[in-house]
Parts: sequence; C-alpha cells; structure tokens
Amino acid sequence: MKARIAFLPSQPLRFMDFIISDSQYLLYFCLYTFVFYLDTMSSKPSIPKGTRDFSTEEMLKREYIFGTIKQVFRLYGYQPIETPAMENLTTLLGKYGEEGDKLLFRILNSGDFLSEVSEEELLKREVHRISSKISEKGLRYDLTVPFARYVVQHRDEIVFPFKRYQIQPVWRADRPQKGRYREFFQCDVDVIGSDSLLNEYELIRIIDDIFKKLRISTVIKINNRKVLAGIATYIGESDRIIDITVAIDKLDKIGIENVNSELVSKGLSGEAISTLQPFLQLKGANSEKVSSLGNLLIHSETGMKGISELQTLFEYIANASVTCDIELDLTLARGLNYYTGAIIEVKSKDVGIGSICGGGRYDNLTGVFGMAGVSGVGISFGADRIYDVMNQLNLFDEITGSSTEVLIVNFGEKESVYACKILDSLHGLNIRSELYPDAQKLKKQFSYADSKKIPYIIMAGEDEIKENSITIKFMSSGEQKTIPLADLSSFVNEKLKY
Repeated sequence: MKARIAFLPSQPLRFMDFIISDSQYLLYFCLYTFVFYLDTMSSKPSIPKGTRDFSTEEMLKREYIFGTIKQVFRLYGYQPIETPAMENLTTLLGKYGEEGDKLLFRILNSGDFLSEVSEEELLKREVHRISSKISEKGLRYDLTVPFARYVVQHRDEIVFPFKRYQIQPVWRADRPQKGRYREFFQCDVDVIGSDSLLNEYELIRIIDDIFKKLRISTVIKINNRKVLAGIATYIGESDRIIDITVAIDKLDKIGIENVNSELVSKGLSGEAISTLQPFLQLKGANSEKVSSLGNLLIHSETGMKGISELQTLFEYIANASVTCDIELDLTLARGLNYYTGAIIEVKSKDVGIGSICGGGRYDNLTGVFGMAGVSGVGISFGADRIYDVMNQLNLFDEITGSSTEVLIVNFGEKESVYACKILDSLHGLNIRSELYPDAQKLKKQFSYADSKKIPYIIMAGEDEIKENSITIKFMSSGEQKTIPLADLSSFVNEKLKY
C-alpha cells in the first residue's frame, strides 16, 4: 500500500510531495513529531518586539499617570469616549501621509483571505493590489482619525463644541527603539466644532497643569502650519509643502545636512533649499522670531494669517501663569498631513527621549468623511514615554507602594469567620484590604505583606475574638497595638484617610 502526503519541513509556502511506504510514513511521522516536540520544549514563550508586559508595581505607576491626566482633563470639562481597536482601512489610509500609511498594522481578512487573489497576481508580487484584497481592516495608528470618524458617524448625538478625551492603546509598525514602541497608549484631548484660538490656549494650560503635577520640567514648542505654507511659497516651492514639512520635521533626529539631502531627493532646487536655511536657523525670543517672519512673509496671505494666530496665542500665554518654557520652533512640522493651523509638541528638559506630547489644529479632517466645515484642535500625551521619563528621573518614589493597605492574618478556619467580619468592615470604610487565603505560618504571611509593601497587618486570634478586639502591626516600625473592634473606624480615620 502506498500513501501520499504533503511534507512541510521549513518553508510554509513550498510543498514537497513524496510517494512512500507505510513504514516510511510512520518513521517520518515519528521523527517530525519528535523534532516538533523538542522545538516546542526548548523555546520560551515571548511577546512581539515593540510590546511590553507590565508588572503590578509598574501598573501602579502607570495608573498614577493615567489618573493624573484624567483628573486634569475632567477639570477642564472634557468627557470620555472609546473607539474600536480596529478600523476599516478606508478610514485610516491617506490620513497620515505616505510614511504613516506604511506603518499601519493591517489585519488579514478572516477565512480564506487569498480567495480573491489570482495566481497571476501572486506571481507578479503586486503588493498593493494584493494587500487591498486580503486586508480590509487595520489597527488604529492614532486616536485623532478614529475620533473624526466618530464625530461624523454620531453627529446627531453630539452637542458642539464637543470636548472629548480618550485614553487607549494605538499600534504602529515602526522599528522598536528607546522610547518608541509598536504598541503604546495615547491620552488624547480634543475640542471640535470651534475655530477659537482660546482652545489652543486651553490645551497649553492643560499641558502645563499635567506636567506640573507629574513634576516633569518641559518645553512646549509651537509652530503653525500656515506659516510653513507661507515659507514654502516664499522659497518658490508651494506645491511641495508636504515634502518640505516631512523633511524638516526630522531635523532633530537626522541633522540639517541630511534634511537638505532629503529635500534634494524630493526634487527641490538648490536655490530653494538655500533660501529655506534662514528659517530653519531663526534665533531670538518668540516675539523677535514672529517679527522676523512677518517681514519675510509679508506677501503671503496664508503665512501672515499663521503669524497673526501665533501672535494671539502668545498674548494669551503671556498673561497667564504658565510655568513651562514656551518656544516658537519653525522646524516643528509634525509630519501628519491633517494639521492646518497651530502645531504643538512637548519635550522633557531633563531626558532626551523625543516628544512626550503633541498635537495641533485640523480644519479638514471630518471633511474626508463627508462633514466639511468643522474645525478641531487636540493634543496627545504619550503615556509610555512619560512613564520612561518619570522612571529615569526617579519621580515615582513618593507614589510607589502596595494597592493593599491592610492585610488580615489567617489563623485558621475557626478564626476566619471573625476575620471576614473585619474585612467587611474595612471594605465598608473604603479601605483596600485583603484576608490571606490560607492558614500558613505567621512568618510566611508577614513576608507576603512585606513583599507587597502592605503598611498594616491586623491579627485576630482566640484572645482577640474573646475580647472582640484586633491587634494591629505597623510594618514600618514593628509596633503592635490592640484596640476594640468598635474602634476600627477611628483608627482608619486617623491612620488611613489622607
């Protein structure tokens, strides 16, 4: 008897057919199974590059960041929404520029995703044509485009101007490196349906308030897309505004010579690149920079409108109690195509990690979804980079600790009934507390509390039960104190209510 099998040794798309006997089949099968078993046993589970696990201690720190950001968002009247992790590719493509589109994580269609692809297309390796047929959805690249889609889709339910915040993960198929991940959280705050520059000013105040609470020294860099458009006109390359902004946005990363080389590769003339240099090297106070720009762009209506917007915004800021540094930076372009006015970027003054917050004004984003004439402005806080900055500066020292405030010792089944009564009382007083689940030795239970940095231990053995009392151990000093159970509320108010 002969058997015909498809053997897949190492290359998933290359099949080899063998005509073999039953005994040979059994030998191959056993060998393949054994190799597969060894490979499985020798390999450790892992996560994709650019993603991270977070321990309990790390999550406490991250929740502190999220909590601080949410508190300030709500203080200014912003309301929360959420959108799906995946969006239709028709929603995402074309909103982030050519480079951004390349970083989209695409999701294969379910089932036989190759059913719509011909053999001819596969042989020709027509990637773009094939991609559109096998993938209709993608993971969101940011929260702004999904927000614009949300606004258009729910326009009849929204009261404008609409102030929303959103804290969710996003994904980018970028090369992982320090401070740059493939999966990371963004904390967005936007107001849509208003042209007022007071919104930009409010976002500056929100930035200042949040980083002041987090104790991070920052510089807020500000520019205006209209000014960049005016500069492109001034150097005679108005039709290459996107090429120019994408290139100069990399100035901090690749340097002026590489930026100029990229502009050459995009087809800009040597004269235009030479004329651009004074803008990239503009020095002085913000008012001096604005004045110099006004002289250069006097014949550009778009550029002068951008300068007027910058002047108004700087006037608002000058009359406010903003503590962070504010800098007009003409190299700030933020390569996203949808910005039309103010551009904002925030950097830590003490840690070189790139921007930790950024955003700007977008006038046309909802228009691509069929809702023209609705302007919006927003910023996004990069929670993962903020975490890295705070970690490097040791800013978590005062907020680290256990999520549990009180551990109740387990002396056994009989004593557990009384212990549960204590636990219920603590929970009723909104104290984070837990009962050790097993009647282990006291040394082990104390070690558990110590490793979790639980500040208080409550013990209730036979003597305490008889006297309707509890013994409290202060882990920081080792002191022990016995009080009536009826006085638990007073102890809580004195020691645990901050």
